[in-house]
Amino acid sequence: LRPFAGTASLLLYRERLMAWIYLLIASAAEIVWAYSLKASDGFTRPLMVGLNIAALLVAVWFLVQAMRVLPLGTAYAVWTGIGVVGAAILGVVVMGESASPMRLSAIAIIVAGVVVLKFAES
Repeated sequence: LRPFAGTASLLLYRERLMAWIYLLIASAAEIVWAYSLKASDGFTRPLMVGLNIAALLVAVWFLVQAMRVLPLGTAYAVWTGIGVVGAAILGVVVMGESASPMRLSAIAIIVAGVVVLKFAES
């Protein structure tokens, strides 16, 4: 995302940068959504259910904003990739889930894929 000389290029740069920021916000909200889905205990904890619904709405709204500029495949893959990695890390750190070498390797592969997609879009 390097700006070029000229106002049109600067506007395009800003638009693409904002799309990536929206995508990061959507991804963070997806992590909250996944955590609150587990923490809702089968939708029996009203506070977690409310957080779950709010996080899902925020995630989808920001994803839609990002997809106005970014290609579908890139936006969706990055959104789900960050969500998967974030949820897996949260599961290990907060919920005491396994941090086996195979699981950590799988997370690293997902991160690598997200990074490659980011550079492929530029």
